[in-house]
Amino acid sequence: MKFGKYGVFTFTDMLDARGLGELCGRLEELGYSTLWYPEAMGYETFAAGAYLLSQSQKLVVASGIANIYARDPAASVMGHDTLNRLYDNRFVLGLGVSHAPLVNDVRGHQYSRPVATMRAYLEAMNQAWEALGSMGMGVGTAPRQVVLAALGPKMSRLAADMTLGVFPYNITPDQVAQSRAAMGKQGAIICEQKVCLCEDPVEARAAARAALSFYIGLPNYYNNWFRLGFTEADLADGGSDRLLDAMVLWGDAASIKARLDQYFEQGADQVVIQPLRPDGQPGPDYAALEALAG
Repeated sequence: MKFGKYGVFTFTDMLDARGLGELCGRLEELGYSTLWYPEAMGYETFAAGAYLLSQSQKLVVASGIANIYARDPAASVMGHDTLNRLYDNRFVLGLGVSHAPLVNDVRGHQYSRPVATMRAYLEAMNQAWEALGSMGMGVGTAPRQVVLAALGPKMSRLAADMTLGVFPYNITPDQVAQSRAAMGKQGAIICEQKVCLCEDPVEARAAARAALSFYIGLPNYYNNWFRLGFTEADLADGGSDRLLDAMVLWGDAASIKARLDQYFEQGADQVVIQPLRPDGQPGPDYAALEALAG
């Protein structure tokens, strides 16, 4: 699969059927290639993906990211193949290990070693593809379009070995070089970046601080921020200005685009824009998407 230049990530759980349909239509009109959507505790990945695909004609729809603790590997294979068979191979299955609190406390599973757990899951998916495919029921006929949520070098290497590539989240352009060093020449690097079309630093940083509040205490993210050059001091009081300004690019459209270009200069295959509203309210900022399209 060739990923287009710009994708879009937005939280879809708060959007109803009409809002989701509007989202797909607007993204196609603006020329964005891919819609990435999360799996938290709202819409289920494959059900949501089917609806999003039904509301679009050319848009690639990608789970960003489906939690591997939510279903067994064979269920992921069947969901992946179902959506691709029914919707012209426009579905990408993004997989991740999630975070211990969401796995242990919310789902009641036991969070285990991330890389080993993911490797076993992918191996079981491959076995399921072979076993189910041998039954002649259509499973295994669609291209295997899987990517991993990967920040550190070991998970990135696994992604290069066993999937189409990586989807790192809450990063800076320096992540591209770190991912490529771990992956070698193989695999796509698809980079999420939050933006806020706002020239008021106080307003923009307030929106950034609200957006990062869930992530700032999660080891998966802050350990990667340390690899990217941030320190424990950057985590204090909801995030330093340095951290906030890196995680959420703000300003006018020209300045934001210039900073997005840094990802491509480093060798990113796709930049996935997450457009935050300046007022901090949920939902995508269509004004930002219009200004950054193209």
